[in-house]
Amino acid sequence: MNEKFDFGPALNDSTGNTVYIRRVAMDTLPDEVRRQVPGVDALYAVHGIDGERLALVKDRSLAFMLARQNELTPVSVH
Repeated sequence: MNEKFDFGPALNDSTGNTVYIRRVAMDTLPDEVRRQVPGVDALYAVHGIDGERLALVKDRSLAFMLARQNELTPVSVH
C-alpha cells in the first residue's frame, strides 16, 4: 500500500499545540528525581514538539490529562 494518509491536526499541527507523552525509566533520571518517587519503576514525560521536556508525572493518564487541561494535543510516543 503506497497511499498518503492524513493523520489530522494532532500530528500535522503547525501551531505548536502537540505534545508527546512517553514512558521514562527511573534509571535514566537524575538521583534527585529518583529520591522524590521511591518504589516507582517509571514516570511519564510530556515533551514539546521541539523535544523539550515540559513535565514528569507519575502515570500515563495524568500526563494526558495535564496536556488536555493546558489545551495541548497529546500524542503517545513509544
